[in-house]
Amino acid sequence: MLLYYTKFKKIVARQNKVTDIKYYTVNQILQPDFFYQQDVVNVARQLLGKVLVTHIDNQLTAGIITETEAYSGCRDRACHASNGKTNRTSVMYDQGGVAYVYLCYGIHHLFNIVTNVRNYADAVLVRALEPLDGVDAMLARRNKSHPDHTLTSGPGSLSRAMGINLSHYGAKLYTEENIWIEDRGLTVSLENIKSTPRIGVAYAGTDALLPWRLYIDNNKYVSKGKFIQKAD
Repeated sequence: MLLYYTKFKKIVARQNKVTDIKYYTVNQILQPDFFYQQDVVNVARQLLGKVLVTHIDNQLTAGIITETEAYSGCRDRACHASNGKTNRTSVMYDQGGVAYVYLCYGIHHLFNIVTNVRNYADAVLVRALEPLDGVDAMLARRNKSHPDHTLTSGPGSLSRAMGINLSHYGAKLYTEENIWIEDRGLTVSLENIKSTPRIGVAYAGTDALLPWRLYIDNNKYVSKGKFIQKAD
């Protein structure tokens, strides 16, 4: 991992909302090897507590990743890649560490992180963030006057708050350009990570039951949604 001191603000001790521990904003940008891991569920779990950062339109915004979903390439009927390589999904077949952004219902931009090595088409959907930096910019993008849990809860909301859109399709996430992911020293214990089936994938048959939605327990920014529950 590349260790650097952020050029946007001073290094100060702060109280973290998720773990209630102090840490210093000495930032490590996640490097390609992190994204090349072959277990996409494990990557989705490790991303909890990491910080998604954007520097778009001269606005710096950042938030703690509080909720993710794992998608396992052509082996997973809930994954876009299960239908083979298309113009929309082509970036999923690249080496891990790039952004897969797509438009949902013609309205919402959804931000995914491609993982694994080339041609496996694994990805992690980022579903929610806890805002850290640039809250005023987030509010303006969301047309909100006051911050609340809806600001970055849900994949469409967080992409809009962070300024992410289709122009960021294929962006490298380890270069500190427009979008990158940092390790700011926040550790989320395994007992504070919960799992459920993924949201909105009822079409995926038995794959809809896979417990591949992961989130930080008791965090107000975790999104709401319906998922398939296994029959008794």
